[in-house]
Amino acid sequence: MLANINKIIKIIVSIDFVINSAFGSFGPVFAIFLTDRIAGGGAEVAGFATAAYWVTKSILQLPIARFLDRTDGERDDFFALFFGYVAASAAILLFIFASTPVHIYLIQSFLGVAMSFVVPAWYGIFTRHIDKGHTSFEWSVESVFSVGMATSLSGALGGIIVGKFGFEVLFIGASALSFLGSLCILFLYPHMSSKRIPASINFAQLKMRQKPHI
Repeated sequence: MLANINKIIKIIVSIDFVINSAFGSFGPVFAIFLTDRIAGGGAEVAGFATAAYWVTKSILQLPIARFLDRTDGERDDFFALFFGYVAASAAILLFIFASTPVHIYLIQSFLGVAMSFVVPAWYGIFTRHIDKGHTSFEWSVESVFSVGMATSLSGALGGIIVGKFGFEVLFIGASALSFLGSLCILFLYPHMSSKRIPASINFAQLKMRQKPHI
């Protein structure tokens, strides 16, 4: 079944598996990190940290998505995806240096800015290249493989790493893994079209339409 999925979708799903594994590794133990390492950290700090991320991301994401839609081609989506993930990878490292709730709120807000570029770009590329007649299946592959499997395995591993080596090792490892996933996005660039692509047309169909008629 997976053999019928086009190359671009396979690349995106694989990249998402790596990056979701990075972020999923510290998600389950983040509240413990706030309690143990942040002065005055606790349930309220965890709540406001979550709010800082989602408020920032929600404010910025729609204008960025509008800009990406109005720009011809996919290379703007590619650069938004690449640099957004690089910035998000750097944000993970910043947790090592955090010591107060304000630091956490600033890092979470910075992460919200990064993801406000990533999310609309990711959705746009994935939607345009999804195979006709396989919409539900390919979204499910993303959900099961890149979200479910990645976060479950990395969440368990993250708890083990914290228990044996501490939060510093976890954040450094998660950041490095996320950077690796960000670099893998470069494999998408040769497939990104400089022309506008309707959402229902995949890349292979676009190439056929661009061939000159004899």
